[in-house]
Amino acid sequence: MDTVDCVVIGAGVIGLAVARALALAGREVIVVEAESAIGTATSSRNSEVIHAGIYYPAGSLKARLCVEGKQRLYAYCAARDVPHARIGKLIVAATEAQLPDLEDLKARAGANGVDDLTFVDKLALSKLEPALRGAGALLSPSTGIVDSHAFMLALQGDAENAGAAFAFRTPVIGGRLTETGVALRFGGDDPFALEAGLVVNAAGLFAHRVMASIEGVPPRAVPRVAYAKGNYFSLTGTCPFSRLIYPVPEAGGLGVHLTLDMGGQARFGPDVEWLNDARQDDVLHGDVLHGDDIDYAVDPARSEPFYAAIRAYWPDLADGSLHPDYSGIRVKLDGAASPDFRIDSACGPGLINLLGFESPGLTASLAVAERVAKMVADPVT
Repeated sequence: MDTVDCVVIGAGVIGLAVARALALAGREVIVVEAESAIGTATSSRNSEVIHAGIYYPAGSLKARLCVEGKQRLYAYCAARDVPHARIGKLIVAATEAQLPDLEDLKARAGANGVDDLTFVDKLALSKLEPALRGAGALLSPSTGIVDSHAFMLALQGDAENAGAAFAFRTPVIGGRLTETGVALRFGGDDPFALEAGLVVNAAGLFAHRVMASIEGVPPRAVPRVAYAKGNYFSLTGTCPFSRLIYPVPEAGGLGVHLTLDMGGQARFGPDVEWLNDARQDDVLHGDVLHGDDIDYAVDPARSEPFYAAIRAYWPDLADGSLHPDYSGIRVKLDGAASPDFRIDSACGPGLINLLGFESPGLTASLAVAERVAKMVADPVT
């Protein structure tokens, strides 16, 4: 069996960032990806927001890696000319009854080291965004947007320039822990096997499946997952807002919010459409680990609750102005609405599993990669 130094499974934004960090550290890296291109799933099916680090429990991996990753991401984008903009975000309380929720969010953000939030009262809010209606809002000046595909292309370029190799259409179909690392089997047009001293499982939606397919990994260590589909609708016509507009968060997500892409196109979403629960895992099936079974189509009928949710803060939204755009899938570990990230190195010294990387994974990606690189360089820590 051929042997290599490091294999990174998955060429989404997390896998790309990890591959880059390991290659820059002088490791021999091969990135294997089941699909035919980088970032075809969660990494390219999200709001493309650079999150400030507001919502997550203090001390959680999401909180720490988001705040650290935000700074790294802004610096990286500036240095590599990746399109991005620090346009800011308003989190809007639609009614006075929601104002205490804003106070709670501000306190949570402060505990995470996000100290730049300011409260905007009703009058000031109408001056900042005249089309917006609400009892008050929090202004987050360090929230921004990024061209996620340009970011991933830059990561791939850095990794390749540092010596990393990529193998597309190469799904993992199994493996086993060995005394010196992990032996992996791959499908695709030309099935093969190899042994790696280090395997980083960054397979996104399928990371728990990859983990379960490796002999020697205790079944109890593999998390159950639930999947939440998020649907997005684009806005026809001129958008009256210059900032991102978010409602008070809801269970399973951040509510139907307005984001802008680098071209100025406005879109709303995501909603929360639960596809399964943590006991079933029956949505993404098949012996080969790929995404062909995922239905990303957006049902036009789902726009009806969008209008009601959006009009809570933008009452002048016109009938017929929302059109189906795209959707993405969020993985929820153990079925929790807001689970933490999980970086698991307990199954063996040659295997690191990156699990539950939904939002703010894009923002946190460079910080995640730095953490993995430090774990590899000094396993004791």
